Amino acid sequence: MILTTAAVMASGLMLAGCGGSDTPSDTGSETSEATPKVGVILPDTKSSARWETADAKYLKEAFEAAGVEYDIQNAQGDVSQFQTIADQMITSGVNVLMIVNLDSGSGKAVLKKAQDQGIATIDYDRLTLGGGADFYVSFDNTKVGQLQGEGLEKCLTDAGKMTANIAMLNGSPTDNNATLFYNGAVEALSAKVDGGEYTVVADQTVDKWDNQLGGTIFEQMWTDNAGKIDGVLAANDGLGNAAIAILKKNGVNGTIPVTGQDATDQGLQNILAGDQCMTVYKAVKKEADAASALAVALAKGEDTSDLATGTVEDTETNEEVASVLLDPEAIYFDSVKNVIADGYTTKEAVCTAELAAKCAEAGIS
Repeated sequence: MILTTAAVMASGLMLAGCGGSDTPSDTGSETSEATPKVGVILPDTKSSARWETADAKYLKEAFEAAGVEYDIQNAQGDVSQFQTIADQMITSGVNVLMIVNLDSGSGKAVLKKAQDQGIATIDYDRLTLGGGADFYVSFDNTKVGQLQGEGLEKCLTDAGKMTANIAMLNGSPTDNNATLFYNGAVEALSAKVDGGEYTVVADQTVDKWDNQLGGTIFEQMWTDNAGKIDGVLAANDGLGNAAIAILKKNGVNGTIPVTGQDATDQGLQNILAGDQCMTVYKAVKKEADAASALAVALAKGEDTSDLATGTVEDTETNEEVASVLLDPEAIYFDSVKNVIADGYTTKEAVCTAELAAKCAEAGIS
């Protein structure tokens, strides 16, 4: 399931997760077909803090600025709830449906229902394989994995570890992005692995990106390898923190590099504390801006020909999907300040009293 990119440029979009429905006050009743209205279904609030803290906010702001009605809801990781929300949105008269699928199978069914009703569709952040969405907006997810693999190698080298046993704690097997992250990381580490310098001693997916399950899995990896793990390729900050908790339990946190993704406050704090070696920052506002621009244009029946910057291949259908792919950025101790400077989070949220000295050392002002 490799996603190939015909063109990659940056424009912005972003989604976030709320527990229930996020609608403007005047959208409680059904709207006519002529009323521009966008429905957005986010995946959950557990796998990553971003769905709750970033995406929903940015999308809401963009829709309100454009004067279109919207309904933003979160499926809370439940496929049945995801499908029910979609049915409600279709019945309510949305003319654009934007989804972050929980898996391609259920996502495809929802997209087909919308398409059968003449509703325009957008895959946000995750491509729905076989779904045939009109547009796909995300980051270059293979590059995300490459940055993680390169980051782990950098941190191991900086720690003086020329040979290493590596554990890979991967994302959900039903998320196409997780496959792309994995492929990118494996590619980045291949020279060291093929040369015998690195040995992958554990390699496992984590269903639904469940952090608690990730901790259980990593603890078993640690036990199975008698603690002989030198680096952890964790697919996001949540899984990275789950691994760090086990390393803390065994008194070795800060000595074993751990990767991450999403530049969450917790992930950034772990980097400042020395427990996590890097994360990957995805400027969600840019993602949300790009997706909302497409959604608004589709809802208003406007020209979208200049909004996509390339295509990606749907590996299930071998068809090209018009896309916007954005560039991710590797974040280390000395670049945590970049995430704050970009407005993704604040110094107050990251720099707790116990991290004040580390924040000053990292140039966060």
